[in-house]
Formats: sequence, structure tokens, C-alpha cells
Amino acid sequence: MAKVVRVHNAGGADMLSIDDVDVPAPGHGEVRIRVGAIGLNRVEVTYRQGGFGTSVFPAKIGYEAAGTIEAVGEGVPDFKVGDRVACIPGLSMEQYGTYGELILYPANMLVRTPDNQSDAEAAATWMQYLTAYGVRYFRPLRPGDPVVITAASSSVGLATIELVKADGAVPIAVTRGRGKMDALKRHGAGHVIVSGEQDVAEAVMRLTNGYGARLVFDAVGGPAFPALFAALGQDGLAIIYGALGGEPTHLPARMMTAKQATIRGYAMNHLVTFAGMRARALKDIGDGIATGRLKPVIDRSFALADIADAHRYLEGNSQVGKIVVTI
Repeated sequence: MAKVVRVHNAGGADMLSIDDVDVPAPGHGEVRIRVGAIGLNRVEVTYRQGGFGTSVFPAKIGYEAAGTIEAVGEGVPDFKVGDRVACIPGLSMEQYGTYGELILYPANMLVRTPDNQSDAEAAATWMQYLTAYGVRYFRPLRPGDPVVITAASSSVGLATIELVKADGAVPIAVTRGRGKMDALKRHGAGHVIVSGEQDVAEAVMRLTNGYGARLVFDAVGGPAFPALFAALGQDGLAIIYGALGGEPTHLPARMMTAKQATIRGYAMNHLVTFAGMRARALKDIGDGIATGRLKPVIDRSFALADIADAHRYLEGNSQVGKIVVTI
């Protein structure tokens, strides 16, 4: 038996329960992992609240984890017992939830953890960097290109800042209040705009001498999006990868034609699905982690017994970087 976190009904963090569950031997193509750490992300809150539709309760939960393989199923030639691995997120949480001491996971959705990474760092890596990789894949950046990044203090936001800087471009972080300005500058933001106090489009135009941003990477959408789009320069690209704004996103058609700009949606699991995109992203990110050029920022760690508190902390939006649960 193993301690496994399950959701017993849609709702608040108190719907998370730590249950004793028999985790079976791995099936064909699967491994069983003794988990060392779990990464948390906001999509799990939406899932817990019932935002993915009807679940069969009690339901497993979780996208991210890292640990050590303790059993290998048939048809797994590339991994063995004792290998340290991390999960590539994007699978059904109901089938392959990662919150637990022991989990089953498909071997073709694992990456090896390098010696210079702890389990906590490995669990904090792949969701954020694979999501952030959209800035590199859809619009190759040139040295000096301004890139506007919303939700900049999130783990994805910080990862995007790293990738943008690595390409020689200039990350412009957008945050709602002043409380995170210093932290964002410490973590590499070239400029910080406080959306609660400043006109975002006006601030971007001032910072770019009127040219505007080459790219906007937006996790928020909703009513704030037209101002972000107005911050784009000619032939700019706006990538929407989240909907934290919680309201419909109106597309500024006249501005689109005037700027000849592009808006596209993006989800990390789209990148993972296509072999060429996935291979390139895994190599680039893996090389960055192995050489130390990329390093996930961990805001706070919780114990598995405190999983409900960890979710409440995530919902409080005070973190800068990743929240992890260690086992």
C-alpha cells in the first residue's frame, strides 16, 4: 500500500484526501516510480474544482513528479530499476495522476534526471520549460527583440524569462503589483511593468522607443488582452497559453489588420504530441539543465501530509516560482 492523494469531490482544497492505495505492478510500456517530489500547477486546481467536467471519484490528480524507478513493465527497453526520472506532463490525471508515494507512468513519457538535479528540481522543470518553449518554437527571437511576458512571477513566467534572455532578447515582465518587482529583476527581467498602476501598451511603447514588442506571451487573456495586443509592433505575434483572466478574450480586429499581427493559441501538450517539436524541446531544455544554464526557481516546499495547504498557498498567488511537495 502507498499514500496517494485523491480528489473525493469537486471543490476546495479540503476535497484532497491522502488514501492508502494498492499501486499494482506496471503494465506493458509502464514503469512504477517511487516519487521523491511533485510539482504543483494551476491546472490541477482547476481540475480539483471540477473545471474539466465530471470525474469518477475518488479521482487521482497531478501532472508532474520525479523519483526513482522501482519496477519495469514489459516492452520498456530504455529504463531499468534504479534510474532517476521525471515525468513529461500532459497525460490524463485520472489515469496517471502523480500525487503519491508510488505511481505508474508510461516509459515513453519520462526523461532521465541528470546528476546535478535533485528530485525537487526535476519535478519543477518540465511543465514550466515545455510551456515556455513556445516563445522559441513559434517565433525565433533575434538579439534585442522585446518580449512581453504576463504572469511573469509564475514558474512558466520565470522559465520564459530565462529562455528569452538565453536567445539575446529582452524580457519585459508584467505583474499586477509592486510586491514582486525586485524578485523579477533578480531573476532576469530586463524591465518590469506593474499592470495595476501603469498602462501596459504605453509602457511597452516607451521602453521600445515606439516600435512595440516582437512577441507577447500571455497566460491571462480576458479584458486585459487588447492592451497587450496594442503593445505589439508591426508583424508581431501574441501567443495565448492560459486564461487566468477568467473572462472572454476580445480580439481587436482593426488593430490586427493595422499591425499585420498574429494571435495564436498554444498548449504545452500540443508540443509534446508532435515528435519533431518534442525532440527539439527536450534536447534544448535537457542541455540547459545539464549545463546549469537553466535552473528552475522553487518558491516553497511542502510535505505530502500538507497537500491541502500547498494547494491553498498556490491559490493565494503570492509565490515567485514553483511550489513543490517532497516525499
